[in-house]
Amino acid sequence: MKQATKKKPAKSAVKRPARPAAAQKRADQYNDPKHNYRSYWEGRDYENAAEEMAIRRLLEGKHFRHAADIGGGFGRLCLLLENYADAVTLTDPSQQQLDLGEDFLKGHPEIDRKLMQADSLRFKNGELDLITMIRVMHHLPNPEAEFAEISRVLAADGYAIIEVANYWHARNRLKHLVKHQKMPAQPVDIRSAVNRNADEIAFVNHNPRTVIKQLAHAGLKVDRILSVSNLRSQGLKKIMPKSMMLAIEGILQPTLANSFFGPSVFFLVKKA
Repeated sequence: MKQATKKKPAKSAVKRPARPAAAQKRADQYNDPKHNYRSYWEGRDYENAAEEMAIRRLLEGKHFRHAADIGGGFGRLCLLLENYADAVTLTDPSQQQLDLGEDFLKGHPEIDRKLMQADSLRFKNGELDLITMIRVMHHLPNPEAEFAEISRVLAADGYAIIEVANYWHARNRLKHLVKHQKMPAQPVDIRSAVNRNADEIAFVNHNPRTVIKQLAHAGLKVDRILSVSNLRSQGLKKIMPKSMMLAIEGILQPTLANSFFGPSVFFLVKKA
């Protein structure tokens, strides 16, 4: 990490390496022409703004040489990361997402786009001093290989922001309490029975305490925690202005962090 004048690197072509069938399976949903992840974010302005708020809060006062958004889809967060890094690389295992990113990021040729899996990052050891991995963990029942790669490519003084789809959020804890059920330590598969039978891409929610242990095993320690999207509710969106929701969100993110209240938990991590 450094304090420096921002410099723009030249645009690089999108890499298209051959990948084995197993790796392709992990991205097939996002390569399906019927699935447009950019369209998914229509009507989710609150969630997008809440995540940007969390990133700004975690990166306040910091500046970096090279940031990479791992599994960043069409580049939704890359324009924000430009404010904190001299160079930004968008990576995703889906070529369709990177193609959508070509349009979304037009006018920003300095943002590089690379096709790669999160468990096989084509960066040198210690090359990145900022990594974000947002809305990826819900596809990773066992993220240890991905955490090992993040640890490998992260600089000694670098930071990573890792978002966790949180099974331990308040509503689930209440449901388990009413049913006298113990909260699980392992990831919970939340796919429908139909999608499980069709062997669709994994979709899980995690126990944040288990994730902290997995990060530690990879040589990463949690520096800060935020509870994010605390007011995620279709009902609230209908009756409450977005500006009010975000004002409350700003108060709740740090206040409820250690209770893992919200459906999304953001970890700021660094090398142990």
